Amino acid sequence: MRYADDFVVLARYVGPELREWIESKLETWLGLQINREKTRVVDLRQPGMSLDFLGYTFRRDRDLYRPAEHYWYLGPARKAVLKERKVLRQKTGPHRCATPLPDLIQELNRHLKGWAGYFGLGHPRRTFRLLNGFLRLRLTRHLQRRSQRGWRPRGETSVSAYLDQMGLVRL
Repeated sequence: MRYADDFVVLARYVGPELREWIESKLETWLGLQINREKTRVVDLRQPGMSLDFLGYTFRRDRDLYRPAEHYWYLGPARKAVLKERKVLRQKTGPHRCATPLPDLIQELNRHLKGWAGYFGLGHPRRTFRLLNGFLRLRLTRHLQRRSQRGWRPRGETSVSAYLDQMGLVRL
């Protein structure tokens, strides 16, 4: 028998009848076994409640401009962002010093476009902005680590402008 790993049911009201019906359909019709310890019912309308599913966080947030109004927030989950930061650390770590910068940026661009394509739904702007700053800091350290005398861009350009000229994409 297979286990139902991740399963979400959206409903306005979850009563005992609906719960029994869902469990019977999963166990008899689909042949899945429900993990009773992990199974929970979450009311996302309650303050402070959220649901992490497939790398996204779902929650109900207060509107900044109309405090009486609420909206459904959908954005990258904290665990997914931490995992992405770990991947970026590995791709820009000390063992990659010999990699030419254009090749490294091309590899990073390919990875970032895929990550942004998956997590582009909902409200990822703040997370994307934080990851852009994190990656630019990592690449600055990478460039400084490669040189014995330190590194800085030529002329009056900033590090961010230099990385833009090299073709690094922004999320």
